Amino acid sequence: MPSFDAVLEPNLVEVKNAVDQTAKEIGTRFDFKGSSARTELKDKELTVWSDSEFQIGQVMDILLAKLTKRGVDVRFIDRSAKIEKIGGDKVKQLLVVKNGIDSDTAKKIQQIVKQSKLKVQAAIQGDQLRVSGKNKDDLQAVMQTLRGSNIGIDMQFTNYR
Repeated sequence: MPSFDAVLEPNLVEVKNAVDQTAKEIGTRFDFKGSSARTELKDKELTVWSDSEFQIGQVMDILLAKLTKRGVDVRFIDRSAKIEKIGGDKVKQLLVVKNGIDSDTAKKIQQIVKQSKLKVQAAIQGDQLRVSGKNKDDLQAVMQTLRGSNIGIDMQFTNYR
């Protein structure tokens, strides 16, 4: 039976390249001279350090621009964490690189597939969603429907058979 998986997987190599380019630009910019501004990527957690909240905003602007240039959707970065004071006048912000579709979003996607009235089934499998049906044309129509929907994530479609 033909099927495909809807997944949420950022290209971590490009994310690392964007973080490295951000660090290089921070080192060369005049307004960051003498400051402790830096970025660090460890596993799927991105940490931004700086002297003030304003500088964290500037570093975030640089980072998001570099991610966009590298072809990584900025919706992969979860910026909901608060900016923490870490002694003196230094601050940091922890950012998480999203990986995998959470259950609430998966249920929304499953609902969209059901509302499309196509003869396909959508099943949530961990952090991905498998859509299967008898006709490959129906699966491609579901892909188009999901691309056109406003879910708020950048989905990829893998294992198309």
